[in-house]
Amino acid sequence: MSYEVKLKDRIARVELLSRQGDQLLVAVDGKEYALDFAPLNKGSYSIIHNNKSYNVELIPVNGVKKYNVNTFKNTYEVEIIDAEAKYLANRLKGQEDEGESIITAPIPGKVVKVLVEQGEEVEAGQTVVIIAAMKMESEFKAARSGVVSEIKVKEGQSVEARQEMVVIEYSTD
Repeated sequence: MSYEVKLKDRIARVELLSRQGDQLLVAVDGKEYALDFAPLNKGSYSIIHNNKSYNVELIPVNGVKKYNVNTFKNTYEVEIIDAEAKYLANRLKGQEDEGESIITAPIPGKVVKVLVEQGEEVEAGQTVVIIAAMKMESEFKAARSGVVSEIKVKEGQSVEARQEMVVIEYSTD
């Protein structure tokens, strides 16, 4: 099974070479990776590679097979490009690409700093909120340029896993 995965301006070819239980062998642009992959709960996964553990959360966003992928430190906007996605994208061609990006907390923590205000324009990659969890601070950045339409947290507030923190509306002209 093969996919193209778009992350920012890069498109990588990802291929599932084999799967035996939680053990996956995948190739990214021809380079092979042995992974231990286990679902934690709906939309959250544990991935172990080279004895390092990564927890990721996939949150569907508006669009064809688009997701916000939250890790402990970062949020990425990712698009899966397979035959179905190409077909759906062609059917939707000509419709406006407008929507919103919701930045959520991947794990419980405490809001250290909110760096934006409602109505503020933000650039792709700009840090909008910082949370502390497990004695570390993590910055959450805007995946795309847009306007902050809603701030759902305050500095000092505790947040739960998957709690919405900031909503950014975007459009491409």
